[in-house]
Amino acid sequence: MSEDKITRIQLLRRSFLKSASALALSPLISVLPFRTASAKPASSILTKAIPTTKEMIPIIGMGSWLTFSVGGDEADRARCVEILQAFFARGGGMVDSSPMYGSSQEVIGHCLTKLDYPTGLFAATKVWILGKTFGINQMESAEEMWGVKQFDLMQIHNMLSWRTHLETLKEWKAQGRIRYIGITTSHGRRHEKLEKALLEEEFDFVQFTYNMVDREVEQRLLPIAKERGIAVIINRPFQRGGLFEMVEGKALPEWAKEIDCNNWAQFFLKFVVSHPAVTCAIPATSQLTHMHENMGAAYGKLPDKNMRVRMLNYFTKQI
Repeated sequence: MSEDKITRIQLLRRSFLKSASALALSPLISVLPFRTASAKPASSILTKAIPTTKEMIPIIGMGSWLTFSVGGDEADRARCVEILQAFFARGGGMVDSSPMYGSSQEVIGHCLTKLDYPTGLFAATKVWILGKTFGINQMESAEEMWGVKQFDLMQIHNMLSWRTHLETLKEWKAQGRIRYIGITTSHGRRHEKLEKALLEEEFDFVQFTYNMVDREVEQRLLPIAKERGIAVIINRPFQRGGLFEMVEGKALPEWAKEIDCNNWAQFFLKFVVSHPAVTCAIPATSQLTHMHENMGAAYGKLPDKNMRVRMLNYFTKQI
């Protein structure tokens, strides 16, 4: 994505926030106090269970593609610390990254050190390389960059050399080096191969793209995950910002207040995480204001089946 497009999306989100101010804020969100990174929030964040263990995790996590790949720039790193601090202050847990994401893992490690490793952290990253030995080296490097002794979740990124890495991950899980095993895809690719993998092997997590436009996974992947007891992480819930462009200049419906939505980001996220098979979504952002918008989707009411249809119909009429 070009820098011009990223800037345009950021400006669009700011304009949506301003236009949404006409909506009455829900008490739960408006009075939510902030906290230190290691304290518990005064209001309960919405959580869902990981099927294999019943462990509860917040429904909104944080992605780091592009947004945390800032290298050694001190100002950008300081901004990332603020963003991550706000994430934990609002009750966030899962932080997701990958060796594919440039310097994001190193930057995340820097941020976690500055925040003294918040107790709510659910550390999730990926292996993305050919070969068993290279995969082991890559994951050990991730441990060093993050500064963690155990990842909560290690995922096979975009199914690359997945059978080879799966054997390693099974060994690491048995040894206690990781807690959960996952597999991912994105861009709407490899769905048939992913479906086959989910039916053949046992995974704790699966990650793929789902949003109000990209809904192919409703047909097969989401039902399979639900049936087989696999936790689902959703990437690209905003279609890389494309959803905001589609509703540029359009106001939220008045009835969005019924599900505690105060901006389009929350509207899009609540649609995604309210699907019965979805465990959490991991939007990425480089803006502190946007992080607060995103985390607002983890509080208040979630839409039921009928409301999801209403949301989709309204959105479809806007584009």
